[in-house]
Amino acid sequence: MTGPTDFRIRFSGKGHDYTPEEIDTVVHAMKTAEPYTQGEYQKAFEEKFGTYIGSRHSFAVNSATSGLELAAQLCQFRPGDEVIIPSHTFTSSAYPFAKKGARIIWADIDLKTRVVTAETIRPRISERTRAIVVVHLYGYAAGMREMIDLARQRGILVIEDVAQSMGTSVDGRKSGTFGDIGVFSLHSHKNITTLGEGGVITVKDPGMAAVIPMLRHNGHCPFPCEREHYWIPAMGNVDLPVLNGSELMPNNFCMGEVECALGAKLLDRLDRMNLEKRTRALYFIDALKEYDSIEFHRVETDRHNYHLLAARVTNGRRDEIMSFMAYEKKIQCVVQYYPLNRYPLYRKLGFGEAACPNADTFFDNMISFPFHHWMPDDDFEYLLESTKEALERFS
Repeated sequence: MTGPTDFRIRFSGKGHDYTPEEIDTVVHAMKTAEPYTQGEYQKAFEEKFGTYIGSRHSFAVNSATSGLELAAQLCQFRPGDEVIIPSHTFTSSAYPFAKKGARIIWADIDLKTRVVTAETIRPRISERTRAIVVVHLYGYAAGMREMIDLARQRGILVIEDVAQSMGTSVDGRKSGTFGDIGVFSLHSHKNITTLGEGGVITVKDPGMAAVIPMLRHNGHCPFPCEREHYWIPAMGNVDLPVLNGSELMPNNFCMGEVECALGAKLLDRLDRMNLEKRTRALYFIDALKEYDSIEFHRVETDRHNYHLLAARVTNGRRDEIMSFMAYEKKIQCVVQYYPLNRYPLYRKLGFGEAACPNADTFFDNMISFPFHHWMPDDDFEYLLESTKEALERFS
């Protein structure tokens, strides 16, 4: 990658700092966990997460990508089945479903909200559609009630990718609880992070919930009958999980006990951090409202947590603005979410065609500003004043 390396403000890959209490939680778990995976901290985290999010069946996994792998597996695709996915998203939203045999059909986004809607999904539905993946991108919760109504009419599964929007709500209900499956991220860059990686998958169907522990942990399960000696025939049983009469192959997607302990602690301040980021975002957006050359998505409610602060440059001078910010102001803005159909990976898989003009328009003109929770106030003010200067120069 070419360009400056001495940025004053980098596009940080660390979403937030840890408090002394959170650090103490990690140290305590390091000292007391036994074993370091699949133990009491995991159970406590899953229960606390389920209570917070409003889900009866929540399972910790080692990453959101692993959660999406499980989601794709739970769909039980048959030959010819299709899955509808937005072309404007991170690659993990898509390739797990291709790995499980589904044909990807790309859906466009709404240009204002940058997420899919029932209107952009509807034209992509066919008699072969098995599932829809709704990505709550940039921290904004998509309109799920309309999406669910659309899917229920046709018996289609709905998977919510909540990697960027944890804690957001639509009509008082948390995102990730509308669909059949919800997948959440605890990656380094996200709203809360469990030391770099981690995730959660939630499901509504008790049958799915029953097989996830085996799918997550190498097919481990109890022996079907009582044993006279705990070591005979073996310490533990291993079998194939069965869902809807079909056997599934297991995985190892376990999340460690230390990470689970930290995740449970972080839930205590997730809402506060989301509010702080949203307050900052609205301040930034409102300070730039006189500039017609840049368009933000302004949302005052907890439907948006502003995980990212993204905008569309409307006068075609995006690259000039970014160059000015990078080379003269030493601020690392970025361009995110190359439409997936443009990548070699998806072209080689036969998914290189997409009729998604809004996704193309937004990507080709978007700019994402550094917006980590731990950004010092003086850096934030410098970012704002530098952005004003850029918009003045390239109006």
